[in-house]
Amino acid sequence: MTIQRAWIGFWALAFIWGSSFLFIRIGVEQLSTFQLVFIRTGIAAVGLNIVVYARGKRLPTDRAGLRDITILGVINTVIPFALITWGERSIESGLAAVLQATAALFTMIVAHFAFADERITRRTVAGLAIGFAGVVVLASRSTAGDTVAVDARLQVLGQLAIVAASFCYALGGVYSRKAIQRRLEPIIAAAGAMTVTTVITGVLAYTVPLVGGAAPAALGGLTPHVLGAILTLGVLNTFVAYLIFYATIQTLGAARASMVTYVIPAVGLTLGALFLDEPVDLRLLTGAAMIVGSIGICSAAAGRSRA
Repeated sequence: MTIQRAWIGFWALAFIWGSSFLFIRIGVEQLSTFQLVFIRTGIAAVGLNIVVYARGKRLPTDRAGLRDITILGVINTVIPFALITWGERSIESGLAAVLQATAALFTMIVAHFAFADERITRRTVAGLAIGFAGVVVLASRSTAGDTVAVDARLQVLGQLAIVAASFCYALGGVYSRKAIQRRLEPIIAAAGAMTVTTVITGVLAYTVPLVGGAAPAALGGLTPHVLGAILTLGVLNTFVAYLIFYATIQTLGAARASMVTYVIPAVGLTLGALFLDEPVDLRLLTGAAMIVGSIGICSAAAGRSRA
């Protein structure tokens, strides 16, 4: 891939991943949490496994490899996908996109304890403080104005679910780095994790109703816009996005490819406002600016510490 094509892929990835929150918000109108994740990851798992086998590779069958893809599947996909999907039942898609950006901040904290070359500096601490203060600003929107108390609690829980998902992404990202160091190829890790997630969420989607949870919706009864949203989420936002991401990393490097984190909140906010009429107020913009700015401060501090 040339540099020009890599940057095109970068911006395409920012739009694709930024739009994921919009499609999830549409999907939860009719689908249960685990059913949505099951369909999304099932589509991606089929596509990624086809790519893996077409390249003459195979999913791991040894104990270490199976352990790695299972842990990645649970920590980096099952839990965060389910938390984000559940959280978007009570909060706006744009807000979810902003809160999910905190994954970059959590990653710096987790990496500090996992890797000798990822130490936190004083500048990083300042950046983290600004970022998490931004989360507080966003949470304060739920108790402002005439919001009903019950709705406010649900909104706060929804926000906490997104933040918890971000922490899981941080754990998964650090673990994946260690797995790759053990020679587990990224595309194989992704295909394996998606396969594990499909199996787990498929079982949960049809067993949770037995203990009082929401039953899966009949696919034939889905409205066209919900069906279109979930298919797009599986094909474009998960399967294709992973292929673009790994191709972009190979050309631009992990550091520059990770800069997509700065763009996703803006895309999510814009799409939510345009297509779902979600409110964009001063607190939302302020909190978003604080989180994105803090990522920039932390990234600059990390780069300087490695120089």
